[in-house]
Amino acid sequence: MANETGDDRERLLDPVDRISEILFGLIMAVTIVGSLSIATAGQNEVRTVMVAALGCNLAWGLVDAVMYLVRTATVRTRNRAFARRITGAEPEKARALIARTLPDPFAAIAGPDEIEGLRRNLLALKPMNRSILLPRDFVEALGIFLLVVAATFPVVAPFVLMSDVAQAMRASQAITLAMLFLAGFTLGRYAEHAKPLRTGFMMAVFGAALIAAVKALGG
Repeated sequence: MANETGDDRERLLDPVDRISEILFGLIMAVTIVGSLSIATAGQNEVRTVMVAALGCNLAWGLVDAVMYLVRTATVRTRNRAFARRITGAEPEKARALIARTLPDPFAAIAGPDEIEGLRRNLLALKPMNRSILLPRDFVEALGIFLLVVAATFPVVAPFVLMSDVAQAMRASQAITLAMLFLAGFTLGRYAEHAKPLRTGFMMAVFGAALIAAVKALGG
């Protein structure tokens, strides 16, 4: 079952969650910025698009943070219900329940002794009476919100620093591709991929295609 205390989580969110939130905010921001017309854009239009990109990621960062808390509470409630079913069932039925819930790699190697050991460990656990959501969970939800919002700034920064809209657009797109590559590279290293540079390149290509698809669909 998923850990409920969070005491063994050394970092806020795992790398996949962190990078996913950054990518989400990045793609949302660059999609909105991409709607800017280089030929006709003036300072007012640029400012409007920048505010829209930030506002969109503020809203979606809040949604993601709230849904993280909802997901966490749902998983923990389900885990507690499962633990009660195990501890209240006959040994044979409890072992069958545990066997059905094991991930495939573990189910393939877990024998009767291992499953019985899991059942006994569950029986030995103290009942969970603490709150479903812990202070750490709210900090992690805040982290999700900040990651989505923070991804906006590298995309819009060129429009603040450059007066030429066309140059700013090219710089924004280049920064986006570089961040996509870095995100893919980081995921590749986390997954211990033999060639993380390849995963970085694939992420950049995939991100570019996804951005183009979102823009084509009117996103």
